[in-house]
Amino acid sequence: MSRTVHILNGPNLDRLGLREPGIYGATTYSELTVMLECRAGELGVDLVVRQTAGEGELVTWIHEAGAQADGLLLNAAAYTHTSVAVRDALLTLSIPVVEVHVSNPHAREEFRRTNLVTDVVTATVQGFGVRGYLLAMEGLLSLLEEQG
Repeated sequence: MSRTVHILNGPNLDRLGLREPGIYGATTYSELTVMLECRAGELGVDLVVRQTAGEGELVTWIHEAGAQADGLLLNAAAYTHTSVAVRDALLTLSIPVVEVHVSNPHAREEFRRTNLVTDVVTATVQGFGVRGYLLAMEGLLSLLEEQG
């Protein structure tokens, strides 16, 4: 049975490979997307990958994921630390959500240790670089498999 997974990315993820490569690595957003699509193909997963700098657009996409997807991978980026709207959107979902962070926010600036979504998601993967997305996808698929 084919599963549909949405991967939603917040602000500045489109700057991967350019923005602070010592923290976020050299892989570009385009390369990340190709990597995810290839792995999804191998796993037989239908994938929707999106990135936005807009909080409202991200909220709309979270709602769409709830209606269209079996599971959601979310890197809310800076909105992780600031957005009650993103948190509230996640609370409307009945699908599993895995939060992804390229870096480890707890090993960075103090303000990044505030996370408004971690207690309303199913699981979190952080600090593995862009490979964390692959780990998150496989973890999400395991959760979906367990649900039947």
